[in-house]
Amino acid sequence: MKVLILDDDELMADLLATVISGLYPGVETEITGQVSEALAAWRAEPADMVIADWDLPDGSGLSLIKAVRRTSQSTPVVVVTGRKDRESILAAASLGINGYLSKPFSVEALHHRLSKLIDPSAVTSNVSLSLSERLQHAVDSGAQLPGAMDPGSVLALVEHQADLTPGRLAEEWKLEVALSAKLLDVANRASLRRSGQPVQSVKGAITATGIPMALNQALALSMDLAGKLSDARLRTRAQYYLKQAETVAAEAQRIAALTGDSGDIHFTAGLLSRVGEMVALKVVQQHVSEGGELSDEDIDQAIAGWSQALGNRMKIQWRLSLKLRELVGAVHLLQKDAVSRDRLIMRAAALLAAGDGDSESCRRLLRRLGLEEDQGVQENGSKGNS
Repeated sequence: MKVLILDDDELMADLLATVISGLYPGVETEITGQVSEALAAWRAEPADMVIADWDLPDGSGLSLIKAVRRTSQSTPVVVVTGRKDRESILAAASLGINGYLSKPFSVEALHHRLSKLIDPSAVTSNVSLSLSERLQHAVDSGAQLPGAMDPGSVLALVEHQADLTPGRLAEEWKLEVALSAKLLDVANRASLRRSGQPVQSVKGAITATGIPMALNQALALSMDLAGKLSDARLRTRAQYYLKQAETVAAEAQRIAALTGDSGDIHFTAGLLSRVGEMVALKVVQQHVSEGGELSDEDIDQAIAGWSQALGNRMKIQWRLSLKLRELVGAVHLLQKDAVSRDRLIMRAAALLAAGDGDSESCRRLLRRLGLEEDQGVQENGSKGNS
């Protein structure tokens, strides 16, 4: 299934794509910011659904809708616009649209409207693909992390968003790996264009996108039904890798604090240190859900053989800054001649999280950071136990 999105607001377009991906597993979304691009995309390969903004830099989104209706009367079309007047609604309705959403709108309303347009069970699956083919496709095209957020908890934040600050939200979501990555992604799309400086922390991402958009991204991810892991074997592994990432994040922030740093970027890097394994599990789950056979050996081989490539793909997909990529990489491997304090922190955190706090490698790193060895001891008095 393919969905064509026409919207010059990158944050809004990304939000639409996130909601659609949650509704229709395996969907391909094509985002265009100009009418001319959307028309060319439609002519090259008609989509199964079209979502169009009205006012674009080079014309009206209604031009796209007219082109769609000239060749297809059945393709679902939704107009998303800031126009609320009766004349505009009637003008769009005359073109045979299937939905009209006025900005600003709630993610719940968007989710509900789009879910009525196409039956998810009717979407063509990739059951004929082998597991390795699916994994290769994820490396080539990207993927989404499994989401486990409770929509109710996000809605509670939405109700009280007037009382929220970027710092408070960052603290609330600091252990939400998928959401942290998503917020960094959308923030860098906008912030890199405006200032040229990449966003490197969750708090910075929320500040850049704004609290309302951050909440909408969270709610959209919480509704990503395709992101849940239903296979018990995959859930067990996911819990293990999430725990590993959380422990590295906490250790990295603690060590950074001892060196006089806030540790925000170190915490983020720690959370992202197992994204490759998590994406591999997501792809394996999709394989199982669409009827593919799966053994424990298949799971282990998928993780061992594809995690690094998938992790690298996600770093690119999320537009992570070079520094953040380097810190994530340092969790797994540190060059012998490395002198970066931040990388030393990440590698030391990884060793402590793995229970190797007593190793000579960890002790050497702590000394290079100007820390006494007993400062590598956790608060509970044990070394390296998470």
